Amino acid sequence: MDVTKNNIPEQIPDKKKARKAAAAAIIGTLVEWYDFLLYSTAAAIVFPNLFFPSDDPFVSQIQSYATFAFGFLARPIGALIFSHFGDRFGRKAPLVYTLILMGFCSFSIGLMPGYESIGVWAPIGLILLRFLQGIAVGGESGAGIFSMEWGHKKNQGFMAGLPVIGFSMGLLLSSLTLSLVMKFSGDAFFTWGWRIPFLLSLVLVVIGLFIRSKTDESPEFSQIKETKQVSQKPIVEVFIKHPKEMALSALVKLSENVPFYIFITFMISYSVGTFNIDKQFLVLATTVASVLMMINIPLFAYLSDKVGIKKLYMIGVTLMFLWAIPYVSLISTGIPIVIFLATILSMFPHNIQQASQSALMALSFPPRLRYSGYSISSQLSTFIGGGIAPMICTFLIYKFGSIYAIGFYILLMTIISFVATKLLKTYQEKAPIEHIEEATINKSL
Repeated sequence: MDVTKNNIPEQIPDKKKARKAAAAAIIGTLVEWYDFLLYSTAAAIVFPNLFFPSDDPFVSQIQSYATFAFGFLARPIGALIFSHFGDRFGRKAPLVYTLILMGFCSFSIGLMPGYESIGVWAPIGLILLRFLQGIAVGGESGAGIFSMEWGHKKNQGFMAGLPVIGFSMGLLLSSLTLSLVMKFSGDAFFTWGWRIPFLLSLVLVVIGLFIRSKTDESPEFSQIKETKQVSQKPIVEVFIKHPKEMALSALVKLSENVPFYIFITFMISYSVGTFNIDKQFLVLATTVASVLMMINIPLFAYLSDKVGIKKLYMIGVTLMFLWAIPYVSLISTGIPIVIFLATILSMFPHNIQQASQSALMALSFPPRLRYSGYSISSQLSTFIGGGIAPMICTFLIYKFGSIYAIGFYILLMTIISFVATKLLKTYQEKAPIEHIEEATINKSL
């Protein structure tokens, strides 16, 4: 039995096309996350009163965060939808369609009337658009795969990490746009000013679509297609043959994902509500953090190829474990500059993980099932981790009356991720017998 057919020999990618593919992955990811993170910030400081008015601020905040989590619920669904096309027909097309869908949703949110205007239809409409946003982001996971497959095996970590720069750029752009709009709209920010950043996303979508439509399909998928290894049922296959890898990959992501949404979403609303800190100052902290991220991500992605992708990720998990309690201690001081610095310092343990995460998870699956395996496990993790993190934090403080409960929440996530990372192996590391078994199942499917 020929088991080499699952091992695609490396081609030497065209450097010019590889750079174009990386740029397409970055700009598309920028647009996707500009829109998604814009909602995250708005959910913390605008939507509770505008769409979920209540006499109890706690109830309004929980309802607003519930819509935030609802978008994460949709992300595994988006991963299921677009993964099928990514492994069945190519990496490029899903990334174009996700961009269109995200742009439509964000522009529509910018036009959505509030509760006072249309009553209960306002939160319903917001929830629906947030759900569609989640579906779009669920398919966007393929950006890292698309970029990675245009690189050499010696720089897979770097190429897979490049789209994360788009993530940080999206965070920077959304934070910067919000800061500027807050400054110039003043008190009108809560009536019409907040809508401007959402409406401006249409310009970014047009730019992103132009760049992505001009790129070629990844050489690795093209070779899979040429050698007739394309899976007819990629989602079915990946669940049957790689359940362990999917479960471990989902758990690996928790130590990066949960803390991040605590750092950039929950702590903004907590600091504003508890210490009465100026919201614009906190958004500025997020802006500076995103600038630092733009420097850290390519650096740590480059280092992942030098010291080892898995090794670097475990270093990041360990640092997050050590940072959890000091972080909440700094936040608990209520001193604006201390909270500002805590937000900035949080980027280091997070960025180390995020820079190496895409390659670590993607390489755990065979190329022909890579889009499905990585996207589905990644988005499942994001839902059970980041999506409900702000709600869990709100509940923990309400229940225990101490911010240190959040510190222990972060500690638990890092312990789970450390163990999962230790157990996770790349597809190339597995014994030959596993490749033989896969070839056998391929025939049965």
